[in-house]
Amino acid sequence: MRVVVIGAGPAGLLVGSALAGRGHEVVAVERDAGPPPHGHWARRGVMQFHHAHGFRPQVAEVLEEVWPGALGAWLALGAEAITFDIPGAGRVPAGHRSRRETFERALREASAGLPGLSIRQGHVDALCRAGGRVTGVDVDGGRLEADLVIDASGRAGRAASAVRAPSTVGGLCGMAYVDRLYRLRAGAEPGPMANPLAWQGDFDGYQTIVFLHERGYFSVLLVRPTSDTALKALRHEAAFEAACRAIPGLAEWTDPDRAVPVTGVLPGGPLRNAYRGQRGTDGRTAVPGFVSVGDAVATTTPTFGRGVATTFLQCRQLLALLDTETDPRLVGEPFDAWCQDTMLPWVLDHVHMDGDLVRRWQGGDVDLSRRLPSDLILSAAAVDPRIGQASPGYLTMRVMPSCLDSVEPLARAVYQSGWRRPYSPGPTRDELVDITGFALAENGTAPPLAASRRTLTT
Repeated sequence: MRVVVIGAGPAGLLVGSALAGRGHEVVAVERDAGPPPHGHWARRGVMQFHHAHGFRPQVAEVLEEVWPGALGAWLALGAEAITFDIPGAGRVPAGHRSRRETFERALREASAGLPGLSIRQGHVDALCRAGGRVTGVDVDGGRLEADLVIDASGRAGRAASAVRAPSTVGGLCGMAYVDRLYRLRAGAEPGPMANPLAWQGDFDGYQTIVFLHERGYFSVLLVRPTSDTALKALRHEAAFEAACRAIPGLAEWTDPDRAVPVTGVLPGGPLRNAYRGQRGTDGRTAVPGFVSVGDAVATTTPTFGRGVATTFLQCRQLLALLDTETDPRLVGEPFDAWCQDTMLPWVLDHVHMDGDLVRRWQGGDVDLSRRLPSDLILSAAAVDPRIGQASPGYLTMRVMPSCLDSVEPLARAVYQSGWRRPYSPGPTRDELVDITGFALAENGTAPPLAASRRTLTT
C-alpha cells in the first residue's frame, strides 16, 4: 500500500514508521526542514513546540510496542522516567520528563534511514479526489498518488477542509497563557513540587504551573482568562519576572541563584478544547481513502498534559485497525467509532472543567446545580478521603472520566457543607495587575495598569 502522511510531527512519524515497518511505502510531507545538527530548532508553524509539555506513561508504552528505536533515541537524549505515588495504587509509572523539542528530535533521529519511509519537505495544497474517494495530495504544484492519505497535520491543518466536516464539539475555552523556559544551575535542586512532574499554584483569578523537563530544564506557565486584558501584560518580560518574584512558589523556582532563563517569554495564545470526527462535508461517516489522527481529531488544554498521550493512543488504534481492515481505504469509519468512545470523553471532560474554572476565576462560586467538574471532585478528596479511591484511574487515564461519577455525590456534599479549596499563597488577580503594571512602568515599557475589577460573565 502507498501511504501519504500529512505532517512529520509525533503522530505522522509514529504512524509512518510503523506502516513502513509493515512493508508499506510511506511518504510524510512536512513543511519544516527538520532539526539542525546543533542549536535552536525553530519548528515554525507548530505553536506548542517550544511550550511546556507533559509526557504520560502511554507515550513510552506505545513507543516500546510500536517503535522501540524511537524510545531508545528519546532516552539517549535525556528523557527521564518518573513514577507517582497514588493513594490506593502505590507507585505507578507517571511518564517522562522531557521538552517537546527533545522528543521530536528523537523521533526525527530514529526515522532517518528507515526503509520504506521518506520525508518530503513541502506544503500540501489540497487533497486529490476521484470516484468519491481521496486518491492522493497536491504538494507544491505536484501530485502524490496514494491508496491512503493520513492527516497528521495537527489542529491547525487546513489541507482536509474541503472534504472534512468542521468541529462541532468544544472550541476556545476562555484561557490564555504565557510561559518561559529556564534551566537549573549546576548543582541546584528543583523548587517545590506537587508531584515528580509539576508544581501548580491556584490563585484568585489565575493559575501557575511549573513543568520539570529533562536535565534541569523547566517551564513556568502563567494561565489567565482570555477576557482579562490587564493580565495580558504578562507577555512582557518585565511583567512576567515581576509576577514570578511575587508568587512564592515561582520565586523559589526562578531565583537567579537557582536557575537561569533559556528563552524569552513565549506567548501561548488562547487555548482550546475541540473534537473533530471523521465525517465528511457530504454527511458521510468517513471519506474513503482518508483518515485524520492526533490533534486533528482531539485537542485538549495542556493543564493535564494529555495531548501527546491521546495522540499516541489514537495512533496505536489506527495501526491495529489497518492491520485487520480488508480495505484500508475504509479505515475511517471504525476509527471514528473508536474515537467517539475513547477520545471524545476526554475532550468533553476538559470543556466542562476548563470552562467552569474560567467562570470561577471571574468570581463565580461552585455551581451545585449540575455535575461538578473533575478538578473540583478531585480537590474534595482533601476533606473526604473516599473520593481519592476513584482518582487513580482518572489521573493515569487508564479508565474514562466517568470513573469519577460514583464519588461525585461525595464531593457535592463537601461543597454543600461550605468548604472551598483554599488558594495557594500569593497575590490576588488585582494585586498581580498592580505588580505587573508597576514593573512595566519602571521598565519604561508601559504606564501602570489600574487593577480593574473583574466582572462575572456567563
